[in-house]
Amino acid sequence: MQHILARRSIRKYTAEPVCDDHIRKLLECAMAAPSAHNQQPWHFLVVRERELLDEVPKFHPYSSMLKQAPLAILVCGEEALAKTKPFWVQDCSAATQNILIGAQSLGLGAVWLGVYPAQPLVTGMRELFGIPEQITPFAMVAIGHPAEQKPPANRYNEQRVHYDRWRC
Repeated sequence: MQHILARRSIRKYTAEPVCDDHIRKLLECAMAAPSAHNQQPWHFLVVRERELLDEVPKFHPYSSMLKQAPLAILVCGEEALAKTKPFWVQDCSAATQNILIGAQSLGLGAVWLGVYPAQPLVTGMRELFGIPEQITPFAMVAIGHPAEQKPPANRYNEQRVHYDRWRC
């Protein structure tokens, strides 16, 4: 639980690369996520090339941290792999969250950059990375060794909890 509750969006990174072992562990975390009917309709694009990371902020307005990040993982969905087509979005969301928690547990910093359903961002990712039409870029996670520390944020809000029936 401590990794979930301590996880924060980290947008500043050192220049230290993320080792291959940690990348593998992050991908294992992603693929351990639940998916509808266990269809696992995801693909993961590991991006380490500086030139590619530097291109993303040219079309993604909230991705400037990629200019520092030594690594990003682009989570993609393949709707054809899903028995229940619309649930690929939830499946990829679970995989993305697992990457974030995995990064926290490894002492890395990470932040979720939304892509889908914003069509200009989907198109930009597809064109930059040569992603085929049947694959949908869903979210990019910037990852690196943190160059900033943020205390845990207690976001529990009792007013958002309802028991048995909706009560105002």
